[in-house]
Amino acid sequence: MNVSGKKAIVFGGTSGIGLATAKQLAALGATVVATSRNPEKIGEAPEGVTVAKCDVRDTAALEELFAEHAPFDILVSAATGGDRAFGPFLEMDMDGFKSSFDKLWGYANVVRFGSQHMADGGAIVLVSGSPARKSKPGQSAISSVGGAVEALVRAIAPEIAPLRINVVSPGQIDTPMVALKGNEREELYRKMTENHVIPRAGRAEEVAQGIMFAIQNDFVTGTTIDVDGGWLLS
Repeated sequence: MNVSGKKAIVFGGTSGIGLATAKQLAALGATVVATSRNPEKIGEAPEGVTVAKCDVRDTAALEELFAEHAPFDILVSAATGGDRAFGPFLEMDMDGFKSSFDKLWGYANVVRFGSQHMADGGAIVLVSGSPARKSKPGQSAISSVGGAVEALVRAIAPEIAPLRINVVSPGQIDTPMVALKGNEREELYRKMTENHVIPRAGRAEEVAQGIMFAIQNDFVTGTTIDVDGGWLLS
């Protein structure tokens, strides 16, 4: 797909991976709507990007948003949908475990209600994460959710053709989701990635490049693209 002149909606598009993707799409000539529960996070929107408020768990709001911006060619969701639970499974607050699946419900809503407004040959990309296939201690919730996201994409790819749908799976990425600053932040990422093949945290822009590949390559569907610094090999 040549994205120049195309229209894209990016959920979670006001920070981190979503914002990096919105910027790269706009730089190549796409018109981009970046959506978020908290759109003020973006500050001043980049050229070619407009901002909308929407919660991916609210199906009525999603349907209204899609109808307003239809038709469109590209649909990306990096929205977590809510908080995620971490820690040993046998000590897990099960409400927290269940709420981690808001990410899955949000993705399912986005695809279910957004795909009907897309032109043939359109591209959908969802974001999972390396714990889906190689979980570290304390990651049972996000591993389960990521695995479900990847299974969903494989299941529905044949159903929605000629639309294409893929997953990009990031490893440890330096994004605003981690609140620590300065030396504490650097030390956290150092410890988390010191045993990876590429021993550093990735950048949101590097994950966005993987998303752009999934959008632009018309011969890729139903698959998972890893941008993980070698997490799965470590």
